[in-house]
Amino acid sequence: MVILCFEGPDPYSQVGGLGVRVTELAEVLAESGASTELIFIGDPKLPERSVTEGGVRLHRALQTLSRDYPAGVYDGEYNKIDAFAREVPQIVIDEHIAPAAKRGEQVLILVEEWQTVKTTVELNRKLREQHLRSSAVILWNANNTYGFDSVDWVALHGSSTITTISKFMKFEMRQRGVNALVIPNGIPARLLDGPPPDLVKRFREAIGGDPFLAKVGRFDPDKRWFQAIDATHELKKRGGRPRLVIRGGSEPHGREVVLRAKAAGLTVDEFPVGIEDAMFFYELARTSGDVVVLTAPLPQPVLFALYAAADAVLANSGKEPFGLVGLEVMAAGGLPVCGATGEEYAEPFVNAIVCDTEDGLELATYIESTLADPRQIHLMHVAAQATAQRYTWPTVLTVLARKLEFIAARTAEANGV
Repeated sequence: MVILCFEGPDPYSQVGGLGVRVTELAEVLAESGASTELIFIGDPKLPERSVTEGGVRLHRALQTLSRDYPAGVYDGEYNKIDAFAREVPQIVIDEHIAPAAKRGEQVLILVEEWQTVKTTVELNRKLREQHLRSSAVILWNANNTYGFDSVDWVALHGSSTITTISKFMKFEMRQRGVNALVIPNGIPARLLDGPPPDLVKRFREAIGGDPFLAKVGRFDPDKRWFQAIDATHELKKRGGRPRLVIRGGSEPHGREVVLRAKAAGLTVDEFPVGIEDAMFFYELARTSGDVVVLTAPLPQPVLFALYAAADAVLANSGKEPFGLVGLEVMAAGGLPVCGATGEEYAEPFVNAIVCDTEDGLELATYIESTLADPRQIHLMHVAAQATAQRYTWPTVLTVLARKLEFIAARTAEANGV
């Protein structure tokens, strides 16, 4: 199996959840016994090729070009799109598909996101030209609607089987005349073990709050940061002592979020201390703001401890193609608040709080009424854990296998076999 994607495991290559998705998918494929290679635009300072502890072969493409764009994977994005399409298809053919054809085998090619559409079309063209198309199964996957206006859907459909990650995305793609197969995202089974209990305890002791809320994500208006701020204000107005801990990115909307909080009369503490500092929790306990802005990165165990410690984690996006954060919160033992878009695993007041609008009053009302019922909270946590178990990567691989059986049957029928 070969995965083609701009993002990957290197910090240089990770911007959103896509890098995490392909890294974890590659690892679970390798663990299942499949020979797996991930070709991505990696850190130009690292070796062009290496192997992970899990046995995934990493191929960092376009390293010469990436040295001219040190800011990250999407620095020089359009030049990289063209270069990826020029260089990668023949590499895949020479190193994987042609040898497999000689052995009478097929190679599964999983291609991710709109930046790789040209690569997918070119790979298909070269395979047909070299009489090797029957030795490859190509799946092109959409994780978001970003870049859809630039996609040549006719050429893409003729080059690959198109997949996506949720029924929400399937609907979005039907508006463009595409009937995609749905293969959901997954989470690593290890997350079900939960975060370190001592970190959870220390977060709770340091923050307190009634309620203690958390929100982590890019500072993008689609993430409904204003709703989180407005709900915090509403809860305080009702006599509560809410504390909202947030961790965003470097996007300019972050400053607007802070200004919104201050305009609402909320106090804000910007907290620059990193978890590697032994004084992290001591200094965190000294904060008193209604909103605490964490500006240092949070390693995954610490992030999941924050999820578990909070009374509710606000993954309340207005437009979310899948909502991986909600599942991660469930696996960590937390209670997620989701939007009502692609998070089809979220059942309102069964395993999650689900908001239909961007109104802070809606969010505040649901949080207050839910947290006031300990029995409901317990039942929701139990249901959330059960949901997370159903969305681990091994389960997703079963879905992928069944879809591939259908693709094989359809291909055989089309070829008159």
